[in-house]
Amino acid sequence: MTYRIASLALAWLLAACAPTEPVIDTTTPSFVGAMPVDFSGSWERDYSRGEDVQGALNTLFRERQRIVQQQSQFPGSPRQSSGISQREANALVALARLVEEITRPDVLTISQDDYEIRVARKDDFDLSCSFFEGIAQGTDSAYGTEVCSWDGDSLVSHLVLPGGLTITHRFTMSPDGNYLRVITTAKSGATRTPFTLHRFYIRFEAPPSAFNCIETLSMKRVCSTGEVGP
Repeated sequence: MTYRIASLALAWLLAACAPTEPVIDTTTPSFVGAMPVDFSGSWERDYSRGEDVQGALNTLFRERQRIVQQQSQFPGSPRQSSGISQREANALVALARLVEEITRPDVLTISQDDYEIRVARKDDFDLSCSFFEGIAQGTDSAYGTEVCSWDGDSLVSHLVLPGGLTITHRFTMSPDGNYLRVITTAKSGATRTPFTLHRFYIRFEAPPSAFNCIETLSMKRVCSTGEVGP
């Protein structure tokens, strides 16, 4: 719960600087039949791959500076030789911190059926993608609106928050089904430059739950560490 409150506070801080709402492309063609990829299973973070947040931020600043320097070499180009403003730099750092918090969970537990994909993350709210006859259905929550789509074999989740902040997750599984790449991008109206971070996960067999649960008429859901009987 602490993380959720901190994340929302940071999101609102960014949103306060954004004058417009984000535009989300939801025109990705629907699919027919089964979902293109089955992501269900347990996935743990592969620390040997992926990006370091500070390193990704430094690379982003260097790339922006390189573009500014190139533009300043052409006569009549907009005056941008001063580089990134302090306001935009602060906005990019805030985006990087937000993405770092969002991608902090070490384990993803993904459940999937014919109509829904749910990504459970420890100490964070679940990502939920619902489809009806192959068409994505928007999901509203206390955080905002989540809209999902398929881009080939990749599942894309857009979380739209008030005030112009969007969080996009792109899930792509390796051909052998053993690795999962998650690309997370945060965009804010406070800066025209988004921040993107790559994370990688390895499939693993999660241990069985220590609890056995049944549904009863009198007590509703009852759980126990041993056998549960009527």
